[in-house]
Amino acid sequence: MISAEQAKAAFPDEVVTRAVTRLVSVPGLDKPVALITLDNGHDHTRPSTFGPQGLVSLNAAFDEAVAAEPAAIAVTGKPFVFAVGADLSGVEKISDPELARQIAQTGHDVFRKFTESQIPTFAFVNGAVMGGGLELALSCHYRTLADNAAAISFPEVFLGLFPGWGGTQLLPNLIGPDAAVTVIIENALNQNKMLKPAQAAQLGIADELLSSADFLEQSLLWLAKVVRGELAPARPEIDRDAGWDAAIERARSIVDGKTKGASPGATKAVELLELARRNDLDAGYAAETEALADILMTDTLRAGLYSFNLVNKRAKRPAGAPDKSLARTVGKVGIVGAGLMASQLALLFVRRLKVPVVLTDVDQERVDKGVSYVHGEVDKLLGKQRLSPDEANRLKALVSGSLDKAAFSDADFVIEAVFEDLGVKQQVFAEVEEHVSAECVLATNTSSLSVTAMASRLRRPERVVGFHFFNPVAVLPLLEIVRGERTDDAALATAFAVGKQLKKSSVLVKDAPAFVVNRLLTRFLGEVLAAVDEGTPFEVADSALDPLGLPMSPMTLLQLVGPPVALHVAETMHDAFPDRFAVSENLRRFVEAGKSAVWQWDSSGTPTVDPEVAALWRQGDAPSTAEQVRERALAALAEEVRLMLDQGVVADPQDIDLCLILGAGWPFWLGGITPYLDRAGVSEKVTGKPFLAAGVASVPPA
Repeated sequence: MISAEQAKAAFPDEVVTRAVTRLVSVPGLDKPVALITLDNGHDHTRPSTFGPQGLVSLNAAFDEAVAAEPAAIAVTGKPFVFAVGADLSGVEKISDPELARQIAQTGHDVFRKFTESQIPTFAFVNGAVMGGGLELALSCHYRTLADNAAAISFPEVFLGLFPGWGGTQLLPNLIGPDAAVTVIIENALNQNKMLKPAQAAQLGIADELLSSADFLEQSLLWLAKVVRGELAPARPEIDRDAGWDAAIERARSIVDGKTKGASPGATKAVELLELARRNDLDAGYAAETEALADILMTDTLRAGLYSFNLVNKRAKRPAGAPDKSLARTVGKVGIVGAGLMASQLALLFVRRLKVPVVLTDVDQERVDKGVSYVHGEVDKLLGKQRLSPDEANRLKALVSGSLDKAAFSDADFVIEAVFEDLGVKQQVFAEVEEHVSAECVLATNTSSLSVTAMASRLRRPERVVGFHFFNPVAVLPLLEIVRGERTDDAALATAFAVGKQLKKSSVLVKDAPAFVVNRLLTRFLGEVLAAVDEGTPFEVADSALDPLGLPMSPMTLLQLVGPPVALHVAETMHDAFPDRFAVSENLRRFVEAGKSAVWQWDSSGTPTVDPEVAALWRQGDAPSTAEQVRERALAALAEEVRLMLDQGVVADPQDIDLCLILGAGWPFWLGGITPYLDRAGVSEKVTGKPFLAAGVASVPPA
């Protein structure tokens, strides 16, 4: 175990989570309960974490508790937070493999004391619990959980790691291997999906779900019943035969499908879950320690930490955003259009802002359909008990429709979501301007058109701002906020304030064709389609990027975006940059034929090229290998990123990385597009220099 002196030397800047032991008298128990409280001395905006010094403090608190010979030992957290895992802030500074091993081992040594204690141990999980915090809870004999705990998860695989302080060994032996695969792997690779308290209790992660109102008191009374033998929490019998095989096979399938083997942390998580079948903590913990020590020294981990810092720090302080004091209050929202995108926007605005939202369209049938969609989605939330009946009724009452844009007369924020045509959008804004106040902000959800051109015919062009969401609106967190040439600070500040209320991560983008995400995806997809046009088999081109572990292949991306949309954006980009963005005539024929996908699937789920697509796609006789396609696509991305930075489309490379992570699902473990291109040597080869200076990113340039 690491010493206090070594811990302080290893992480001198650690925000230490102190563990303090106090004795508490509980009715019905002859001896007191030793209650250990975890607290890093900050309010709930900085959750408690475990660095080396925090582990040393917890170890001392446990020893102090044992010395008091209590009836039981319980551990809990500060208000709203139990603990959210290892302190990642100092990990990137570890350069000594032996120190990495000591830190990995120390976590096991301290947490295992709770498992092997002769005195009953309890975790009172009073709030957010993730990663190492959840492993501490699992290390205790019994667990209570507050019904308002905000975040429950194992996020490690999402970051390119794995639960390394007992999680892979304890969880499958508590709730079964299949449920453990869901929590550790499937949820993590599904954008770090969180468990709700009721779900955690149903899975068996918690023994008892208690009200947050008097959580500590109820937990202590529940503890007393367990200690007196009046209550014995049920634990399921774990199937170590066929059930375990099936769970591990499912885990491998998920990891292969999501990462294509590109994330060592995910692969190692599967291996460790399989090892847990033997239920030998000595072997399991030793394997976790060795694997964690190894991965702590890798670029893969540092890449994940770079992504983590972008999403949790830079995204919360958008570069270039005006002073928030300039933002205007938004008390009513107008939406031009009532199609699927507009209806999704209406649902998001009414749920987050809880202000009146009115949709308009060209006929009553479309308006009614849009309003009905929102009401239907609210009813679904009510059915899932995510809203109370009163809340559902209030939200539905706030959403209305109208054929007359005069309904926007008292709106403070109007967003258009109509057909992607500049002339149509200009006309829409001109009509809206006739009815709204001088202070009303006009926003466009355009994916590629010029915000400046859209505002050019208005009396007040300074009020127009780009507000580009990504589909599905409710899921993807990115919001590209676009400043036109004449957009003023008040409109921009209002846009950022609304984005924050919508719980989106906003990035300021210059008014340039297709902005960030669509520009890069269009360049990338264009290069792959060009390779197919030249004669590369679809199967070869579509799998060429598999070694990166991207969330979807190029042809799947084409299907998701929609071929007509992809063609339209390609044409827009060709008009702007004809030397780099070509328009595939095969794609044009594909769209004209009404095709939506390259692939069709047989009864076994195996994809093959749709024969009709193969017949209409006219290929050349110069095929490329998968490696050549990959090199071509990455070189094109490096060139485009450099040009975007030179043109000032965003403030820094980190903003491009953030956009692709949050808007396109670029994997966390790759650490953003720019450090990946640096590591792979593509940046220097194509542009003559790396994107990130040494020390800027967690991942050093290659």
